[in-house]
Amino acid sequence: MELRVLRYFLEVAREGSITGAARALHISQPTLSKQLKELEGELGCKLFVRGNYNVRLTEEGILLRRRAEDMLDMADKTMEEFRSLKDVTGGDVRIGCAESWLISCLARVLKGLREQYPGLRFHITSGDTRVVLNDLAQGLSDFGVIAEPPDLTRYNALPLPGADAWGLLMRRDDPLAARDVITPADLQGVPLISSPQSLRADLPRWCGEFADRLNIVGTVNLFYNGSVLVREGLGCLLVFDRLADTSPETDLCFRPLSPRLETKIYIIWKKYQVFTPIAERLAERLKETFSEGPSA
Repeated sequence: MELRVLRYFLEVAREGSITGAARALHISQPTLSKQLKELEGELGCKLFVRGNYNVRLTEEGILLRRRAEDMLDMADKTMEEFRSLKDVTGGDVRIGCAESWLISCLARVLKGLREQYPGLRFHITSGDTRVVLNDLAQGLSDFGVIAEPPDLTRYNALPLPGADAWGLLMRRDDPLAARDVITPADLQGVPLISSPQSLRADLPRWCGEFADRLNIVGTVNLFYNGSVLVREGLGCLLVFDRLADTSPETDLCFRPLSPRLETKIYIIWKKYQVFTPIAERLAERLKETFSEGPSA
């Protein structure tokens, strides 16, 4: 299975048309059709249902689309790494990040490194711990920033200074906005939105058995989407402080949880990771900057 043919396949999947894909790829339509037929023959299944004017993916085609995107991402990253071996002044670094105000600590390190290596390009992907660890495992990220204690048998880890405090994000006209802090009893019957990760790990730590009685109406894994749901009146969002603009002129406000609930943030990378030169320099700079806590 050639990478070139996988790129052809993805272009057809994106265009929904062999004619449109051939035009975008600057190849003839018969050539593209022949390549797709050979790919289907190699895999032993149909990838497209062909109509008069367009094509759509079969179930097998949907599966190949996911796998092809992953394989091509990995191939592109590998090519970038080899190019970077000759480019000590820069290169690409990929980081999967939890949402946290503590990312500002990482930003300062990146800024300092770019001053020394102006060819440094950083690529940040936001997601929860599951997404970040999955990208690390597949080699799609060099580093990860996660909001739970890491597995030190698998990862080198450095804690970012400080911690994120949990609280409740709500509309300013919500009755709970009159409170200074939010207790477990205050949340009885309140429609709540949370991340799956906090439901599993953080809320039981805060309110124990009461967590089973919380009225969870939905989950999100990115803060901004959750804040939109709050603004539209779907519920209140359990979230870290300092993510939302809650200045007096906005329609949202934040109240901390009581008893106080905090989460440490860690930057991690795989043990025995083989880095490009620029990623190696970032790892060294991170260890110099955040060397106070657990590490490799």
